Amino acid sequence: MTSYTISEINNILKGELIGNTNQLIEGPEQLQNANNNQITFIGSTKYVKLWANSKACAAVINDNLNVEPSDNRALIKVKNADLAMAKILELFNPPAPKLDEDIHPTAVIHNTATIGDGCKIGANCYVGKDVILGNNVILYPNVCVFDETTIGDHTIAWSGTVIRERCIIGNHCIFHTNVSIGADGFGYRPSDDGRGLVKVPQIGNVIIGHYVEIGANSCVDRAKFSATIIGDGCKIDNLVQIAHNSVMGRFCIMAGHSGLAGSVTLGDGVIIGGSASIKDHTTIESGATVGAGSGVMNNVKAGHTVLGYPAQDARDMLKQWVAMRRLVKK
Repeated sequence: MTSYTISEINNILKGELIGNTNQLIEGPEQLQNANNNQITFIGSTKYVKLWANSKACAAVINDNLNVEPSDNRALIKVKNADLAMAKILELFNPPAPKLDEDIHPTAVIHNTATIGDGCKIGANCYVGKDVILGNNVILYPNVCVFDETTIGDHTIAWSGTVIRERCIIGNHCIFHTNVSIGADGFGYRPSDDGRGLVKVPQIGNVIIGHYVEIGANSCVDRAKFSATIIGDGCKIDNLVQIAHNSVMGRFCIMAGHSGLAGSVTLGDGVIIGGSASIKDHTTIESGATVGAGSGVMNNVKAGHTVLGYPAQDARDMLKQWVAMRRLVKK
């Protein structure tokens, strides 16, 4: 079992060590659940009171908090406890499942496909015509990559992921279980006789940049024409829908159950809260934030925060909520 002394952990975090503990630290845990061989973290004042009754032998804390060590229990003060804990989690992160064979005998790979050095292709995978896999790509069992798709170096696709034809995927991406990339965009119009619906062909593709991570059961639909684009460094949670012809800038975040309708444009660093919905042909400029559960019907300016359904400037919406509470009390 991997273990570290408090000094070894502090050398990694480069924080201020207060107090000491002779316990070997075998992993991180929440304040309430930790035992005396575990380290915890305190990132805000509401958790400070839990330290006294916690069994953790050490805690990483924000340097603006007033917390004291105790007998054989140490503190490491850092600027940002959340980021410091991420480093600790990396220390104790167990290795990913290993594929014993480079290419499993049950994988089906078209003879025109190009497979880079160090690739791993698991059982029952399908790699189609003219697919290009860069170096050190990992396809876990039951992944399908269809014709003319290109996947960059060190990208990982977990089981059940389907990448449709002509998609372009960057380096160091991670697609979690059952991700769908490049399925048809949702395009229908009433027929001339008014008795049915006409399916609008979706002939574009999906382009995904480098270091993009997409959570389980999320969908990125291909464009009607041109491309649906996800910029470098975007992080997308589970159960997220990104519709045809949407364009995401760099380092955007979308939380679970949120969705972009067709032809939405996000600037760089946009944050979309859980269960938020963005109307088609809407632009959300760089640095803007959409609160959880909001419905965005109009463009959002750079750096602004919007809340509510329909979404409005956060300050205006909060004022409305206060006014409504006062009306109810009357």
